[in-house]
Amino acid sequence: MTTYFVTSFFFIVAWLLLAGIRIVRPTHRALIERLGKYHRFAGPGFHWIIPVIERMFQENVTETMVDATPQEIITFDNLNARVDAQVYFKVKSDEESVKNSIYNVNNVQYQIVNLARTTLRNIIGTMTLKSANSERGRINEELHKILMKETGNWGIEIVRTELKEIDPPKDVQETMNKVVKAENEKIAAVDFASAAETVADGKKRAAIKEAEGVKQARILEAEGEAGAIRLVNEAAEKYFVGNAQILRKLQAVETALQDNAKVVVPASGELVNVIGELAGVAPITLPTKAAGNKA
Repeated sequence: MTTYFVTSFFFIVAWLLLAGIRIVRPTHRALIERLGKYHRFAGPGFHWIIPVIERMFQENVTETMVDATPQEIITFDNLNARVDAQVYFKVKSDEESVKNSIYNVNNVQYQIVNLARTTLRNIIGTMTLKSANSERGRINEELHKILMKETGNWGIEIVRTELKEIDPPKDVQETMNKVVKAENEKIAAVDFASAAETVADGKKRAAIKEAEGVKQARILEAEGEAGAIRLVNEAAEKYFVGNAQILRKLQAVETALQDNAKVVVPASGELVNVIGELAGVAPITLPTKAAGNKA
């Protein structure tokens, strides 16, 4: 009999030891209650509780996503829009936050979903369908701000909110698509006209540049001719003052010499002296009649 009691005692002790073993993962934090009251905080690792007397409640502290589920919302311009959103949150890992997430709110995920749905109705109900589609960033910011405020004592952190879709009714969507198409075609036409205008303006500037170049070339050519005439006049005034007829004769001689023509210049003329000085041409002396008679 004594052996039976000893065996039973050891069996009960072994059961108590094994039944009280608890393992907390790194992704969780736990609270231990004793007889219905909070007793202590349990971090990751091995823990032992007194069976029946103590209980452990674990809470996941990793980031979690909940879907707000699609809902029909009436916008400010009285259109029905199908709206869906996602909320990302996590329970803070410190002891106070874990206590708040367990004791201050019942079913955190369910509460967040309903709070997000109500908040979206309040936000989008004050906006037109067009502004709601174009200002999704603003809706996300307002939703995040309100959720952070309302869940401040839940021991959680709202990481971010994402607006998944804002779908108008089918007929409204078709009308909006037509409007967008018309606006795109208008923009394309304006861009084409601007490009054509740019090309025409480029051709106009090129023509102006070309005309200016021709004008400048003619001016330079005229200035060159004027300079040449000025130099000729200066030379004539310097070397042939009062001898315009002689200058004309020299020009005739120069023209004749260009074709290798032989020119006989009388020795008695003043022109010989000028040629002799300027061109090195020697006069040719012709025999007189008297000399011929003597012979």
